[in-house]
Amino acid sequence: MPRLFPLFQKILAVLALAALTAGCSTTAPPDSVLAVPAPPQKYAAIVVDGKSGKQLFEVNSTAQRYPASLTKMMTLYLLFEAMETGRVTKETQIPVSDHAASQPPTKMRFRRGETIDVDSAIRAIVVKSANDVAVAVGEYLGGSEDQFAAMMTSKARQLGMSSTTFRNASGLPDDGQMTTAHDMAVLGMSLQRRFPQHFHYFSESDFMFRGRLVRGHNDMLGRVRGVNGIKTGYIRASGFNIVTSYDADGRQLIVVVMGADSARQRNDHVEALIQRSLSPTMADTKTRLMFAEQQ
Repeated sequence: MPRLFPLFQKILAVLALAALTAGCSTTAPPDSVLAVPAPPQKYAAIVVDGKSGKQLFEVNSTAQRYPASLTKMMTLYLLFEAMETGRVTKETQIPVSDHAASQPPTKMRFRRGETIDVDSAIRAIVVKSANDVAVAVGEYLGGSEDQFAAMMTSKARQLGMSSTTFRNASGLPDDGQMTTAHDMAVLGMSLQRRFPQHFHYFSESDFMFRGRLVRGHNDMLGRVRGVNGIKTGYIRASGFNIVTSYDADGRQLIVVVMGADSARQRNDHVEALIQRSLSPTMADTKTRLMFAEQQ
């Protein structure tokens, strides 16, 4: 991977220095030259086996972080529940209020009084991460966004997400809206297990709406064979977040990375974690280098 090449050079230099000075000191353990610096404060990650629920890897996985647009996973969970109970169908029209229309980007740029059908709303939330549509869904299901946020938090507790509090439907900045990498893994697995008939939405990288192609920004789709979703998120306070699902060759993984410095860094790290989890011995060095890169 081109971005990691300078790191290899640094490590080789350190190893060479260690070889030259090996006779001078024996107090440090032999592998001390490969010590990995601590990740940045925002960073957290976890890898969970999608079949057994076994934790395969974690760093800061129970430390509270800002979810950003990973919040929309819970908005969709409650929308899928409403579809399951028959409260809404794919054809149900969701009205857009003043409050929903006034949300900052990213959004579909609806005006007050317009409507969007549920099927398109799901795609707009998954692919575009549309804040206006997420809020419209929340208002429709909860009566108000505040009431919907309370529903979201209540559902989080039911799912075992004990360290998560939701304040809005979109993930836009709110100091009280917090989660953990562990809780996001729980939510990702819950979506996959509870709503397999709807999980295909999370694998879509674009969709047509009113004659226009709307493109997404989950670059993990199509990058790694077996990756089939699910959601990215970013606000300045959170860094670059992602929950990723992997399903191939009889293996299922849920990978969560939070607090990366860029989308590219986040995606590189997810790929390294997938490789590490599928073949720990072969990919261990690459994963450790990814940590070093985040200093």
